[in-house]
Amino acid sequence: MAAVDVNKFATHLRTHAFRHSGRICAKKVREALEAAGGDTTGHLGDAKTWGTTLLRMGFRELPVEDPDRYKPLKGDVVVIQPYEGGNPSGHIAAFDGKNWISDFIQRDFWSGEGYRKKKPPYVFYRP
Repeated sequence: MAAVDVNKFATHLRTHAFRHSGRICAKKVREALEAAGGDTTGHLGDAKTWGTTLLRMGFRELPVEDPDRYKPLKGDVVVIQPYEGGNPSGHIAAFDGKNWISDFIQRDFWSGEGYRKKKPPYVFYRP
């Protein structure tokens, strides 16, 4: 299994980000992983289901108890589960060394007010 090149991953995310959400976070993160040498074969769709694929690709799950104290590194990925009234697909984003990016450059890893307020379950992954 080839490792993901975190520099290529981050660059692809940054250079292909929209100004605002296009509601295609999983597609954009998948494309960036593939551009960086990741094998996403067999992954089906929704952002909320990416954990298993990331583990298969060599990422490891990070135990984060307090997200305010977590210090992301370039290449880290967050998979967030859906919340009631929000997008049923959940959300996925990656850290480019400066910002969290999905299909747009986010303010933080939550990606929006609904996630920030509801704080649904999430998992961080590191390559």
